[in-house]
Amino acid sequence: MTNPTTPPVLTHSAYEISTDPGRLDRARIHLWLSTDAYWALDRPRDTQDRAIDGSLNFAAYHRETGEIAAYARVVTDHATFAWLCDVYVDRPARGTGLGTALVTAVRDHMEPYGLRRILLATDDAHGVYEKVGFESLRNPDKWMALGRH
Repeated sequence: MTNPTTPPVLTHSAYEISTDPGRLDRARIHLWLSTDAYWALDRPRDTQDRAIDGSLNFAAYHRETGEIAAYARVVTDHATFAWLCDVYVDRPARGTGLGTALVTAVRDHMEPYGLRRILLATDDAHGVYEKVGFESLRNPDKWMALGRH
């Protein structure tokens, strides 16, 4: 398993992907999600910060500038289940394969835990997730949700 004190750094083209929470640009992540992500529009900054603090975070950074270019977070018990959420690629970096690389990094990082299931929800990026092995639910009628819709 990955040692949480030494976050891995993976590379993709001009980017490096890291799980180091100290590198996160929380203000930029909040700006992206609260203004441009249909699932998180108007999310308050304190809510986003609590979400980051309670999650395993992945971010891609430009190798030359160190500027954040993409973000994803995973809510998990590290034993049986994970929820992949808040996957966002900055508009200038879209179309470079960075989103697929980021989701691949998440998948590969979580693999040693032997999780039974990693779930996500998306309205528009099925192809990105299918490239790394995600599939539609075989029995969606078995799943239920509690909360705001």
